[in-house]
Amino acid sequence: MHVRYLADPERFPRMTTKELRETFLVKKLFQPGKLEMLYCDTERAVVAGAVPSRKALELKGGKELASDYFAQRREVGIINIGATGSVTVDGQIFHLEKLDALYIGRGTEQIQLASKNPEISAEYYILSYPAHKKYPTKLIHKSEANKVELGSVEASNKRTIYQYIRPGVAESCQLVMGLTILTPGCVWNTFPPHTHARRTEIYLYFDLAEDARVFHMMGSPSETRHLVMKNKEAVISPSWSIHAGAGSSSYTFIWGMGGENQEFDDMDFINVDDIR
Repeated sequence: MHVRYLADPERFPRMTTKELRETFLVKKLFQPGKLEMLYCDTERAVVAGAVPSRKALELKGGKELASDYFAQRREVGIINIGATGSVTVDGQIFHLEKLDALYIGRGTEQIQLASKNPEISAEYYILSYPAHKKYPTKLIHKSEANKVELGSVEASNKRTIYQYIRPGVAESCQLVMGLTILTPGCVWNTFPPHTHARRTEIYLYFDLAEDARVFHMMGSPSETRHLVMKNKEAVISPSWSIHAGAGSSSYTFIWGMGGENQEFDDMDFINVDDIR
């Protein structure tokens, strides 16, 4: 497991492009046959990618978490962005098609991730935060997510939001998780942008062609910077940072939050005149 320490808003404006990418960008999460994990000091988040081939991969505890097993004091959200697979949770098997999600509650001792066909792997995006209470493990199919339509073609931001882990769909301690699919021909997400000082947000951009890119905007509203991101890369947005992006084509992204509350609309919107 890699360990990452984020910069504060005072250091952020002085960082080079290389330093920004090394601090906030999460690359190479999806490697065939491997489980890649990153531990972040902000909200104690764990971001991971698992691509099981012939053998199942298992989430385990360790020194970084000071735990006997991964979910000893944590809750876990998983969304499959690849082929059909299954996740075994303390002996119970859950089958996940592409864009299905699974919430796993605190206290779960064994979490194993597998592909149905080793030649066409499932690809699991995993986000985890500390939890103070156990909630039931729950499989959420894409069709069962809370669906919200936003934006317009005229503003190049027509998109559909699927809320998987949130009150009323799948209960959790602090994890909120879902995904957004942009309409073909639309490229902007979350603009004008916002912050939410009470929680951190992490994006994973995917369903991008190899030669396509997303320009992810971040930083304090008066000191914005951008990261050029490609398919299946994640970015960590601390509570003081905006998080918005524009792509060279349409794309899908998974968003996940952890922090003070679970209110999806708890946002501090930024006036476009204040963005620099």
